[in-house]
Amino acid sequence: MRCPEPDQRGRLVEIRDNLLARIIEAEREGWLGELEGLEVSLAGAQDKLAQLDAEQARRSTAVDLGIPTFPDIAGRHGSAPLQP
Repeated sequence: MRCPEPDQRGRLVEIRDNLLARIIEAEREGWLGELEGLEVSLAGAQDKLAQLDAEQARRSTAVDLGIPTFPDIAGRHGSAPLQP
């Protein structure tokens, strides 16, 4: 399954909210056959939103690349100077 594009988040939220409203209506009206399909669609929409949230969290987390600081470098000695 491919992760949706970040700019689609707003649309996915609309879809999720619409599905929630339709589930409430289906429960109220007793449309049991409709209810199962709506719940499957809702699970899919929530999964895609979770994927977007996880991707955003990964992108916003700093990664330590282990780049040495000046004190780490300054304490190192190069090769000994050549003696005449």
